[in-house]
Amino acid sequence: MKFSNFHTVDQWFNKIAQRPTLAVTLSILWLMLIGWLGYGWNLGNIGLVDETEPLFAEASRQMYVTGDWITPFFNGETRFDKPALIYWCQAIAYSIIGVNEWAVRLPSALAAMTVISLVFYTVQWYLAQQDVVEQVERPTRRYLTAAIASAMIALNPEMIVWGRTGVSDMLLTGCIASALLCFFLGYADQKENGETSTPRPIAYSLFPNKWYLACYILIAGAILTKGPVGIVLPGLIILAFLLYIGKLREVGREMRPLMGSLIVVALSVPWYVLVIWRNGWNYINSFFGYHNIERFTEVVNGHSAPWYFYFIVVLLGFAPYSVYLPAALAKLKFWQISLWRNQERFQQLGLFAAIWFFGVFGFFTIAVTKLPSYVLPLMPAAAILVALLWSDYLPTPTAARSPLAFFKASGWANVVLFVFLSVAMFNITRILGSDQAAPNFRQNLENSRLTEIGGYIWLLSGVIVAFMLITRRWTGAIAANLLGFTAFLVVVLMPAVFLMDSERQLPLREISAVVAKVKQPNEEIIMVGFKKPSVVFYSHEQVNFMKLTKDAVQYIQNKTNQKQKPPSLLLLAEHRNIVKMELSPDDYQNLDSKGAYQLIRLSFKKMKQETINIS
Repeated sequence: MKFSNFHTVDQWFNKIAQRPTLAVTLSILWLMLIGWLGYGWNLGNIGLVDETEPLFAEASRQMYVTGDWITPFFNGETRFDKPALIYWCQAIAYSIIGVNEWAVRLPSALAAMTVISLVFYTVQWYLAQQDVVEQVERPTRRYLTAAIASAMIALNPEMIVWGRTGVSDMLLTGCIASALLCFFLGYADQKENGETSTPRPIAYSLFPNKWYLACYILIAGAILTKGPVGIVLPGLIILAFLLYIGKLREVGREMRPLMGSLIVVALSVPWYVLVIWRNGWNYINSFFGYHNIERFTEVVNGHSAPWYFYFIVVLLGFAPYSVYLPAALAKLKFWQISLWRNQERFQQLGLFAAIWFFGVFGFFTIAVTKLPSYVLPLMPAAAILVALLWSDYLPTPTAARSPLAFFKASGWANVVLFVFLSVAMFNITRILGSDQAAPNFRQNLENSRLTEIGGYIWLLSGVIVAFMLITRRWTGAIAANLLGFTAFLVVVLMPAVFLMDSERQLPLREISAVVAKVKQPNEEIIMVGFKKPSVVFYSHEQVNFMKLTKDAVQYIQNKTNQKQKPPSLLLLAEHRNIVKMELSPDDYQNLDSKGAYQLIRLSFKKMKQETINIS
């Protein structure tokens, strides 16, 4: 791309900048486009995925149906895994658009879109302030950098997976990331003399500025989403940042911590008081003991991993942009404390993003229980860091710069990553493990040729990036990453998800509809050999889950020997498990069969104890 082309593009953006309404309109349209592509498109057209998502969906449905907004219930039992905010949001969505998959996932999608929009605003504002200090006008750099930062957040595997899943992780990320961004905007908006850059009425002098106020409210939301981590994590990041720049006391006064604490307590504590008052030590031991302290200090539910686990998660979860993170951090020179302490407040955005990134990464690396979703809150910081690095190589005649050697090295690492992803896609059907719930998925995936197409998309992206690096067209290398991932999402990932849904989840939805239709009053439902909470959500019936076939056999035998036994029960299991039970054909009625699952009705009137065995 020639310098004249840079100049033409820059002139076009200058014309937009001179018309604020047009600039705002185009920015909103861009955010709507990437938000819809990442989180709106087909959001509710795919069934709930077992087993975590239906747990949240059904607990929220119970709130909506019963009107009990304090204690979450699933399948007739209390569910103390997470606080109430995610259930409230899903229940409110049910009341607006009905009980369906769209409502289950809408809170996660909206939380993701909020973070995307706030990052766009923050990066654009930061570069605008930078241009004022340097006495230049670079709308091209400003708007493109903000657009790239928001696109990287919207279009990466980690954010898309959890932004399209109806669990609490994305809502927590939305609250924490938005709180941290609001803190920085409030910090940067404050002058060194303690006044804000925008006048405030005297009546509000006891309150923090609007951004700090929003930060406190969002921290309260994070506490209501996942408990103590909602204040501990952002609190540690903010504290580390203020200590590093030597402004703890100064900013501490500005933030009105007493008023902020009252706001956080007033918004977040009442529900905890009510749920403890109603459930007592059962809630305290389960939520604070098991789901917080034990998860941090011990391995819970077998979720252990080596110390380098999150290096892999960030590399693949933030792919393909993750390879630029080392260069982005090196460019900052965050280790030069005196340099950063002499900067204007707004100029410390890069440093704040770096501390944010390291804070989340380090916190969950120390934690013993490890899950890929735990580092989700660092993704916005990673996007800001890489966007600020890439901003030096965007088309702008007033800031033409030679690439850093580290940037070029990252570009070639980018090519290597694309080749690795390409090879992985060509061989993914061999890598994937077997799934008893979808035994034909691997073969059908291979027959669809989606993996082959995905391999060629990543390979082509790598070739394009290599060509752009050789010809020194840096903006082309940047565009290839965003367009490559977008193509993969649209052409490969979304069709593969629909294929998986039809193989794995559709039979469960169909069998759930049969359960709801044939179940008789007071007839018990037992599920043998697996736990699929989606059946509870879709059938609106309680299910007795039994992991082992021998336990189910013993349970049925006990029922058979009762004097006042029920007339029948419904049994849902895989075909092979029903065969193992060696039931007499006269003892049960085959009601339906969907995929790997079979639904039968056992008649206790006909059944004798000796007819039930296990092979």
